[in-house]
Amino acid sequence: MKKWQQISLILCIFGSLNEFRPSEPFVLQFLTGPPHNVTVEQVVQDVFPITTYSHVAQLVVAFLITDYFRYKPLIIVSTLAGTLVWSMYVWARSLLALQMVQVFSGTIFATEIAYWTYIYAKVDRKHYQKVTSYIRSATQASRFLAGMTSQTVIYYEMTDYLGLNYISLGVQLATTVCAFLLPPVPESMYFHRHQKATEEESELNPIPKTTPSSTCSRASSLLWSHFKTAYTNFTIIRYSLWYSLSVCLYYQMTSYVQAQWSTIGGPDAVLWNGAVEATRTLMGSLVALLAGFVPPYWLQVNTTLIGLATIATLEGFALLVATITSSLMVSYVGYIVIGFLHIFAITLVSAEIAKHISDDSFALIFGVNTFMGLVSQTLLTVSVVDSDGWFALDVRGQFMVYSFGYLAVGVLFVVFLLVELCRRKRVQVTERNATK
Repeated sequence: MKKWQQISLILCIFGSLNEFRPSEPFVLQFLTGPPHNVTVEQVVQDVFPITTYSHVAQLVVAFLITDYFRYKPLIIVSTLAGTLVWSMYVWARSLLALQMVQVFSGTIFATEIAYWTYIYAKVDRKHYQKVTSYIRSATQASRFLAGMTSQTVIYYEMTDYLGLNYISLGVQLATTVCAFLLPPVPESMYFHRHQKATEEESELNPIPKTTPSSTCSRASSLLWSHFKTAYTNFTIIRYSLWYSLSVCLYYQMTSYVQAQWSTIGGPDAVLWNGAVEATRTLMGSLVALLAGFVPPYWLQVNTTLIGLATIATLEGFALLVATITSSLMVSYVGYIVIGFLHIFAITLVSAEIAKHISDDSFALIFGVNTFMGLVSQTLLTVSVVDSDGWFALDVRGQFMVYSFGYLAVGVLFVVFLLVELCRRKRVQVTERNATK
């Protein structure tokens, strides 16, 4: 087995273990039932929004110290935060304690960047597409097993919702142990440059390398250089915009979809949340694996723009149907459709961004893209969800907004396609005139 394949296998195993959280499909039912007895409105408007605020507040710091500490320590922090979250779910009881849980949930999400940038730091650029698809496929497969586990034990009454959280806590403890066993990264992009790159930079711009200030100065200059290079490339801008908006809408939808199902099904409905999550993630795993083998000629700019516009439009219509329906099963199907479309698109877009970035500046670009997605999500949360927000819509109203958000993204990428076609037409006319 080649080295990059060994690293991929290790990361797939860790990612799979980290994503095995059988309590997640029923977290709303857990919080609104004994022993917490919080209302659905309190969970939606006063508890869940804190995760978004915490995530966006911690992400910038997480990105900077991820590079400084070379990825692995932040991965360990993420698993420790997960252990703390499920410990508090098991033993905490008050509304304030549940709000504190969401702060540490934000830590988990913010430090995920360490894991995904660690991937690209350990393998060569030419393997990005396959490695991205392998790992996303593995993590989706793990979520499938978690969903099947939760649905099975709840349906057959093998345990209650609290028991599911004990299982998640045990797995998080095992994940923390595995995090310590991950191979370290000896160098990073900004604060710990490899020797050859450092020597080349010193020849061009001699800076003492022994002082912390010189290290920070060099890191800041390199950060700005990579930022400017990436975000003056219109191809990267378009992919990054898709990534950010997709993160915003998908995170928002998945955060509150259980509340929508409770609204549609009513208090006496038999919920199949675990089975739905299992189905969504199984299909997501398959399409993520498929994304790693999409032929390069299918990834030309025009074809990609058509694909992204189509996917966003389909997601918008699927979510709209899942929102206005009175059938819980129809809503479940809409959610599954959105899930596998998102996984397929985000896998391809992530690999394409990584391939187009110069100097392997993946940590910066994915950090910025995720941050912009979270800023958008924060504005969306303040606007339509938070009890102290601008509109504080009910659950159905919130999901109508998300549906139209997806449709707007589809229209935006149709505009990008038309601009690209016009640009190519002008180039062809110029070339014909030059040959006359």
